Amino acid sequence: MAVKSSDVRNAEAVRVADSASGPAFQDREGRAAQEESVLKFGMVGAGAIAQTGFDGITMSGAAEVIAIADISQKRREAYAARNKVPRIFADAASLFREKDLDAVYIAVPNALHAPLAVAALEAGKHVILEKPFATSYAEAREVIEAASKAKRLFSLGMNQRFTPGAQRIRALTEKGYFGDIYRLRAFWRRRSGIPSLGTWFGNRRLAGGGCFLDLGVHMVDLAMWTADNFDVESVSGAVTTRFGNRGLGRGTWGNSDPEGLPFDVDDGASAFIRMKNGAVLQVEITWAAHQLEGDVYNLELFGSEAGARVYPGEIYRHDSTLDAAVNISGLGTPLRYPAADRFVNFVKAIRGEEPLCVTHEQALAVQRVIDAVYESSALRKEIRL
Repeated sequence: MAVKSSDVRNAEAVRVADSASGPAFQDREGRAAQEESVLKFGMVGAGAIAQTGFDGITMSGAAEVIAIADISQKRREAYAARNKVPRIFADAASLFREKDLDAVYIAVPNALHAPLAVAALEAGKHVILEKPFATSYAEAREVIEAASKAKRLFSLGMNQRFTPGAQRIRALTEKGYFGDIYRLRAFWRRRSGIPSLGTWFGNRRLAGGGCFLDLGVHMVDLAMWTADNFDVESVSGAVTTRFGNRGLGRGTWGNSDPEGLPFDVDDGASAFIRMKNGAVLQVEITWAAHQLEGDVYNLELFGSEAGARVYPGEIYRHDSTLDAAVNISGLGTPLRYPAADRFVNFVKAIRGEEPLCVTHEQALAVQRVIDAVYESSALRKEIRL
């Protein structure tokens, strides 16, 4: 997963791709007509995460799911029956050929993310893709270029951004409330949380990576977004495999049937990320570890004027007038995305009612960090971006 110089396109190309992410794009596509119609969605992948897609899309009140595709007959038929989805397909290509579909949500093994996203965009569909973006920066660039060429909306479903705490902390960052944000500490550590041993989750060929690609992407993205800082200078990382390869640490997540696939991805990872302005981000991720807590995660933000924790959304400050937690709800931070849901945001963006929360440029920046963590671990040296 090395980041090669040949993979990096100029910033102008990213800016042009991002211009297809907002209301102006929808004006060109006939915003008035979209506002009068219910958007029709297809789903690719009927695994454990897929239900959140159905729930969010329907919660928007302006879209409906009319098709599901999954290679497993059992999964696709169960999903369709549970959610009363009328059209069922055994493969994504057949679903993409449905002329009346406006958009698709893709939630499949990581190695298929980029190829299916490109295929859906080329078929004229708007696409919201489950994280992680791709298995490499080069793949991620191909998706952005396909979205720009097709003039269709593309977004990555980074759900942690939409929590009320994260939204309010980001709003305060934009106001300069924290002063100079000089350090961030992000962690997501599970004692026994490896998804479905023997399935694609633990197989490098299909997953591309392990816990850092699965959970680390959430915490890197959340830290960079809440601090409003995506300008990375260097990355040092170390990934390890200590449990899954011995058949230990299995969690409860995942609907995939065991296929006896070897576990050859990371189940533990650490990273130290230095930003161009001198700020640092420390990240700790485990799928399995000898620890007290079953599942513990948070993002801590440290600024020169105040600090914060995303969960449960608390602000801390000590000065001549205060030495305690600050009531975040009293700081004038209304939610920019009141539904607190990535799918509602995507539907509203298609309709021109709300800007996308996750921009192309941000998604690419996070993918570069993910790649660099794995490259740094393999080479045992710092990677400068």
